[in-house]
Formats: sequence, structure tokens, C-alpha cells
Amino acid sequence: MHTRKAGSALMLAILGIAAFLATATPLGAADPALIAAAKKEGEVVWYTTQIVSQLVRPVTAAFEKKYPGIKVRSTRANASETAVKILNEAKAGRLQADIFDGTTTVVPLKAEGHVLQWLPDAAKDYPAEVKDPQGYWIANNLFVITPGFNTSLIPRGKEPRTLHDLLNPALRGTMAWNGFPTSSGAGGFIGTVLTEMGQEKGTAFLRELGKQKIANLRGSAREVLDQVIAGEYSLALQIFNHHTVISAKKGAPVDWIPMEPATVTLSTVSVLAKAPHLNAAKLLMDFIISREGQEVFAKAYYIPAHPAVPAAVPTLKPAEGKFRAHFFTPEATDDKMPKWNDVFNEFFR
Repeated sequence: MHTRKAGSALMLAILGIAAFLATATPLGAADPALIAAAKKEGEVVWYTTQIVSQLVRPVTAAFEKKYPGIKVRSTRANASETAVKILNEAKAGRLQADIFDGTTTVVPLKAEGHVLQWLPDAAKDYPAEVKDPQGYWIANNLFVITPGFNTSLIPRGKEPRTLHDLLNPALRGTMAWNGFPTSSGAGGFIGTVLTEMGQEKGTAFLRELGKQKIANLRGSAREVLDQVIAGEYSLALQIFNHHTVISAKKGAPVDWIPMEPATVTLSTVSVLAKAPHLNAAKLLMDFIISREGQEVFAKAYYIPAHPAVPAAVPTLKPAEGKFRAHFFTPEATDDKMPKWNDVFNEFFR
């Protein structure tokens, strides 16, 4: 009798578990109600700062394959242009965008109340330093900004390894950076130095560095690196370290330097509070920061923000590469950049 009762209880337990597994949402999957609502909307509009051919298209393809029936439409511009475009659309009452990304895009939009205070469940897997404590944004990838050098002009092993190595007289007139007040330009370098050394020592160092006649180029960090690859300069300051990997794979004589501390800028993603396709926007954001979405970033040679997803070259990340870095949030960058630019005007103009 007891045996039959025990057997029946066991069978009921097994059937209960089976029924639960049949109806439960798979691990890491979005909420079925959200998916259904997103499919009713049928599309999502993504205003992005990312390179379309390298990242946006692979992410779009992976998302549309996972969620058939939802079309992703994307528009690319830089961070400030994206913010202005959304602000103008909102002011005119004709908002087109649903979701957006960028390094500083979120700051003015958040200030005007246009950003949804919401993060997907997957955000719980991310460390505090890469997500907004108020819940308005989360990093979708890291921009690890370091020096890069032409390996034909500076033999490997002879490249400067520390900040003070940059004061070597042999480097005078051979270095370049983006002269704009951005994280991936002179402004970000100055901010990192001042954060690392403090105001007094940092200012003294930057005064000496100003004597090195660094070329102020009027282009992006990518364009600065391209001039180094072409041999116009031997060393670029403040370039995205993953760009050297992409170029080196194509045969370019270039590498990056894990100079401490590196600058880490966050490319963050947010949903607009009055998004025309709110559910589809939430679903796309959920996908972008999921492990599955972050693996798409890694395959595109971007540096995933998800702590459990390694970069295509793992050592590009500070933790795996065992080099120190200062992480700058969008708000910190926006707040401090004017002061950093003042230092640039004093020592590097």
C-alpha cells in the first residue's frame, strides 16, 4: 500500500514538473506577453550611433530571425545628432524613434523627460558601473580607449607603455589625436589623466605633454587611427582598441597599447517614454543586452558590456586583459567635458 502511494506521489510530481516545463518561459527568453504585443506592433525604429554594416545589420538579422514578424528600421548618426533629432521630433509631436543608443545621447533626452525608466530583467546580470542606478539606461557595449601605434614605425616592444613614456622627446611631433572635446579625443584623455593623478599632478603632467606637439586632427578616432596606419603619425592617443584588431586582421601594421589607466566609455541603450512601438522597443532592448544579443556584438568585434560574454579577443576587456581603466558614465562625461576642454585649450591649442 505504502509503495503504491509513494509511486503515485512520485508520478504526480513528475507530471507536475513536466507540465511546468511545457508552459514556462525558456531561460533568458522574453516574456510571452511582451513578444505578443511587440508582434502586433510589427516594427521598431532604432536610432543608432553604431556602424551599420559592422553591427546594426547583424543585430537586426538576429533579432528578426528570433522574432519573425517584427521589422527593425534603423537610422544612424552620431550621439549629439541623434539627441537633437529626437528632441526636435518630440517638440513637433511627431516622434519616430522607439529606441536609441550612444555615449552621451541619453543625457539631454533624460533631462527633458523623454526616456523610459525601465530596464529588462537581463540587466540584473550587469555590474553597477555599466547601468544607470535610476534605471534609464544600460551599456550595450564598452568603448575601451587606449593608444594605438604603427608597428612599422615603432617596433613591438619599443612602444610607450606608461603615461610618462609619452613625454619621451623622441615622440615629439609623431603623435596625433582627435582634437574634439569627446571621450575618444583629447577631452577624454585629459579627463582620464586628471581622474588618475588628481588636479595638481595631472595638470603638471598635461603641461609637459603639451610640449610634445600632438597633432589635433579634426576627425573621429577611427580616422585618426587610419592616418597612423597610413604612416602619417606613429602613435594615436584615444582610439578604440578593438579597431586595431579589426584593421590588423586585414593586414594593417597596427596594434594597441594597454596603457593604464584606459578610458572606458559606455555606449548605452534606452527606450523612449512615448515610443510609437513601445513593446517592440522593449523587446529589442531586451535582445540587445541578453547574452544572445551580446554574442552578436562580440562576433562583430565590438566589446560586449555583458560581464559573462567575452570579446572576440578577450584581452580587449580590462578585466580579462588585466589592465586598469576608468569607467565614465554618460552623465559624468557630459558634466566634466567643458572643464576638460578648458585644459585642452590651455595646453594643446
